Amino acid sequence: MPHWAYEISTFKLALIMMATIEVVSLSGLLLARRFVLPHLRFHDGINDAISGTVQAIGVFYGITVGLIAVGVWNTNSSASDLVSREAASIGGLYRDVSSYPEPARASLQAGLREYTHVVIEQVWPEQRQGRIIDVGTRALNDFQQTLMTFEPKTPGQSALHSETLRAFNTLIEYRRLRIDAVGEGLSQVMWMVIWLGAGISIGVAYFYKIDDPKLHVTLVALMAGFLALVIFMIVINDRPFSGANGVSPHSYQLVLDKLIDLR
Repeated sequence: MPHWAYEISTFKLALIMMATIEVVSLSGLLLARRFVLPHLRFHDGINDAISGTVQAIGVFYGITVGLIAVGVWNTNSSASDLVSREAASIGGLYRDVSSYPEPARASLQAGLREYTHVVIEQVWPEQRQGRIIDVGTRALNDFQQTLMTFEPKTPGQSALHSETLRAFNTLIEYRRLRIDAVGEGLSQVMWMVIWLGAGISIGVAYFYKIDDPKLHVTLVALMAGFLALVIFMIVINDRPFSGANGVSPHSYQLVLDKLIDLR
């Protein structure tokens, strides 16, 4: 799907997709009734044969699209959960470093504060455009350097330092998984299957022998509307971080407002 589809509001996207698919489907029906159907010889029972074909195609296409829809929904849910986990790891790490002695404590807290601001203010706008920038690396590298140079002087500090290192590694892991998830989405081949399958499913309905054109238009319009809704659901869940409907940085902002910036 083109990236502009992820930048407009959900309501506008639904209207555009519904209108486009309906117009294309009904235009194809009118052309078929005018130029194709008059050249075909219909006989009694032909609608039963067409119905069997429609049902067979509908079953296979429905299974395919259903599995794709479940897959993109799981991807979207996983991305949201991943964001929450990374934000939670920032909060847990901030609490750990808040128990360090000065001057390490102030330096480590400042590093996490800078990283959180960078994610919200710089990384997220780029992610919404489908781009990956690595501006948070410097803040984490500075944080790591300060953390690695700290020398525990008591058993308590040694235990705290070990826990902080573990928490820092967890943060790095979640960050890497989030960056990898930015580029996730259905391949061009999968989109081709979805659109061609929809076209075939609707196209078969053109061959029904229905004398009343209004009834035929209504039948095709209902099929096209249902397919438009299913494809719309796939689109809005396909790229979890892209556009206005993508996962928001609310979890990071919550950690920033309720924990980091309160101190």
